[in-house]
Amino acid sequence: MQIDFLGIQAFLAVVESGSFAMAAARLHLSQTAISHRMRKLEESLGAALVVRTSRGIALTEAGNALLPRARSAVQQLEVSFDDVRRHGQDATRWVAFGCVPTVSASILVPLLRRAAERFPQVQVRLFDSSPVEVAELVQAGTAAFGITLAQGVPEKLSAQPIAREPFVLACPADHPFAARRSVAWGELLAQPMIRISLPSGNSMTIDDALGPLREQVRWRYEAQRTAMAVEMVRGGLGLTVVPRLCVRAGDGVAAVPIEGPEITRLLVVATRPGVPLRAEESFLADTAAALVREHLAAGAG
Repeated sequence: MQIDFLGIQAFLAVVESGSFAMAAARLHLSQTAISHRMRKLEESLGAALVVRTSRGIALTEAGNALLPRARSAVQQLEVSFDDVRRHGQDATRWVAFGCVPTVSASILVPLLRRAAERFPQVQVRLFDSSPVEVAELVQAGTAAFGITLAQGVPEKLSAQPIAREPFVLACPADHPFAARRSVAWGELLAQPMIRISLPSGNSMTIDDALGPLREQVRWRYEAQRTAMAVEMVRGGLGLTVVPRLCVRAGDGVAAVPIEGPEITRLLVVATRPGVPLRAEESFLADTAAALVREHLAAGAG
């Protein structure tokens, strides 16, 4: 059943003011308009709600039954509207952005600290999601921008390049490879390897770069997430290949450059074309990009 909100509004105004004329003045309508709304509401209900008397108006049995329910419904709507209005006002203080987990793990803490120093009143909401999900959040306007992979950005979005991130070998800090300046893919063929099946498509990137050589790699384990694969490396179960930012110094795992072939991925800031970022959003995006470059430069050194 379709709810006649205008009719309910007129009904309450008539009852609370005591006359059609005063209800019309209260709602800034003509008395004819009030009468029309009341008649339409009564026709939809199939019952008269009020009757005119020498003293004004009186409620019928149906009107008495409807009145408390109508008042309660309108009060609940008012509360809901106030909640939504406050949420809309509060939303201006929130900055929401998306970031692929393999990047956020390295830059999130320093990023949020710098944001808090620059904009102490701003609240930050992070969506650490896959490249596909980050793109969807940015497209929908749920996230102001996204730190993600170039290959995951659709044509509808703008992509500002940040840096090329190399894939590295993650091995235990006490492994013989940990002291090497680099390792060739051919040297990994005899090693137990941990494959990562990420929705980001990193495994596909590696497979495409290796070509026929991928068939010779000993994939002993497979993990769904990078963090789990790195934990397995820390436990001595094998070695894995991950983006450089996934391996942090001092966590018992070393990151060693890989040659023949070198594999990289392009990180970008994704935004909606024609939608400028607010000052705090722009600060977060620029700072995130700078932190990515700093971490990659430190790793290269």
